[in-house]
Amino acid sequence: MAHDDPTRTALTPAALAGLLAQGTGPRIVDVRTPGEFRTSRIPGSHNVPLDTLREHRAELLTHLDEDVVLVCRSGARAAQAEQALAEAGLPNLPVLDGGMMAWEAAGAPVDRSDARWDLERQVRLTAGSIVLVTGVVGVFVPGAHLIGTAIGAGLTFAALSNTCAMGMLLSKLPYNRGPRTDIRTVLASLREHA
Repeated sequence: MAHDDPTRTALTPAALAGLLAQGTGPRIVDVRTPGEFRTSRIPGSHNVPLDTLREHRAELLTHLDEDVVLVCRSGARAAQAEQALAEAGLPNLPVLDGGMMAWEAAGAPVDRSDARWDLERQVRLTAGSIVLVTGVVGVFVPGAHLIGTAIGAGLTFAALSNTCAMGMLLSKLPYNRGPRTDIRTVLASLREHA
């Protein structure tokens, strides 16, 4: 439960798995991209990508209550979703501590579909490729290495702020979007499993 915000509630993978096994588990709202969600997800979870959640949080509030756990890959986007919902009037929703990475590491059940690279791996590939190419090009073109330096500065800021502009941009690519998330479909799914 090591979070920057002491009021934020975290739920360990073991605790959530125990609640789900008892049949008294909360609804699980996964805020990753549809592509990430399609690759691996907690059985019975609902995909409400972070951008959709932020844009439609007022509508979502009528279908959510305190019996919800927010999930993402590592916990960072779920924490942002918790903050957005708290600002809209639904505070202190628990976040799965360590996200899907911790859930899978704990050996908890996972539904899987088509394998895809997760967003963090895509960011590492993109940033590393840019730094490598601009470093090599910098041997022949003075100043080209500064692009790599800018990428390094961006990654440092991403780590310090727990956000990632490159990740947000990559999440908009068709590969990551998967099927379009329609708020009516999301709301119908939440109503159906209320």
